[in-house]
Amino acid sequence: MPVVHDPEGRSRTIAATVDRAETMFEQSRGLMFRRSIPEDYALVFPFDSVGRRFIHMLFVRFPLDVIWLADETVQRVSTLHPWRSMGYAKADAVLELPAGAADGVEAGDSVVVE
Repeated sequence: MPVVHDPEGRSRTIAATVDRAETMFEQSRGLMFRRSIPEDYALVFPFDSVGRRFIHMLFVRFPLDVIWLADETVQRVSTLHPWRSMGYAKADAVLELPAGAADGVEAGDSVVVE
């Protein structure tokens, strides 16, 4: 189940290894307490509807690129720093990736979790 960035028909895989945080516990924990993640990894937070989604970096030891999606359209992209960053946007899915993985991804682009 890869994550594919598809700006203007030029698709590229930005994560080949994907986990889903579907339960409230999984979503609350996210990537906290992990020492690292692989370069081709993404954690997907799926939600039933579009709403304001917050991401914090408390107890996360490494920087992350975060992508907020609404109907597979990028709403916001941010690089968050360990322990001290947070971000939010309206979304029905949020992706957490290693820092740098979302380079070139911009608001309005299409990103699909296949």
